[in-house]
Amino acid sequence: MYFDLPTAGLPSGWASRDPDERDIADLALLRAAVTRAATGSGAPNVDAVQAEITDVGSWTRRQVVLADERDRVRAWASAHDRAAGRTLLHVTIDPELEDSVADPLAAILFRWCEDAAKSFDTLRRADETQLDTGSYEGDDRQRRWLEAAGFSCTRRWLNMTRPVGEDEKTFPELQDGVTIRRVRRRVNGNPLAVDVQAVHWVLETSFEDHFNAYRETFSEFVHRLMEDPGHAWDQWWLATVRDEFGVERPAGAVVCTMLPPDAGHTYGSYIEYIGVHRDARGRGIAKGLLRTVVADTAKRGRNRVGLEVDAESPTGADGLYRSMGWETSYVTESWHRDVNF
Repeated sequence: MYFDLPTAGLPSGWASRDPDERDIADLALLRAAVTRAATGSGAPNVDAVQAEITDVGSWTRRQVVLADERDRVRAWASAHDRAAGRTLLHVTIDPELEDSVADPLAAILFRWCEDAAKSFDTLRRADETQLDTGSYEGDDRQRRWLEAAGFSCTRRWLNMTRPVGEDEKTFPELQDGVTIRRVRRRVNGNPLAVDVQAVHWVLETSFEDHFNAYRETFSEFVHRLMEDPGHAWDQWWLATVRDEFGVERPAGAVVCTMLPPDAGHTYGSYIEYIGVHRDARGRGIAKGLLRTVVADTAKRGRNRVGLEVDAESPTGADGLYRSMGWETSYVTESWHRDVNF
């Protein structure tokens, strides 16, 4: 479904259209340019953009690009129907554009994103949603656009990384009664439903007391994570504890993906989710899961593990990560706006 953008607000000779295969490389470069302008570094991730534009990730998104008079893509907007009552947005504009050009484009694209979010709610037969977008800390231009569009900064997130050495391939020793294993897979490589459902359940319940928590259905959760080009079922881990009757019960989980090569052409791992059920906290499960990821990363020949954590985490997770060797690379912000249709 395509939503027309009013051409009256665009610079002379500019046009809007759906992104397609011809735009993937340009959009990867555009996204990397914005990241570099804000953080000082950033490499194009063509696979990630392709997943959003032409692969299964496109199924849950509405997207539009703006091309200048020479048909160069200079701006990109996307609305992602993440879950009932949650629409993730991004407005990405060439940092080389003058503010006199970029500011009106940002206003147009944020209005377009709101219309796209409305279309999701119509399909879901809902009448309200939270528009959720983000910015790099210190990106005054993006902050200005967000404030003008009615968004409020609600949270800061520490994006952390930890180097992994070749000598860290040993999996951790765990407390008595605690087990950490990969989700079990069938001969065809697909996971057992009971294990994937257990991962979803334990993550949903472990985040109930966290900032802006909301329920994401099992199908929404699994589809979204499978969209990532670095996804693989053998990077899903489930922690269990044995109760007084000898029954193993889900207690924690970690879901990882593969990071693209760094400047040295070496891949990394990224922790998409890690959680421990509140009833199982205090048994070393979080540390065990983290050490498991580090060991698995080393065994795969990767050189780092990245993650993102709430700067105001109620569990003090950032302190745990620092104690285990993670350091903050950059900080991002969440910006929200609640809308009724």
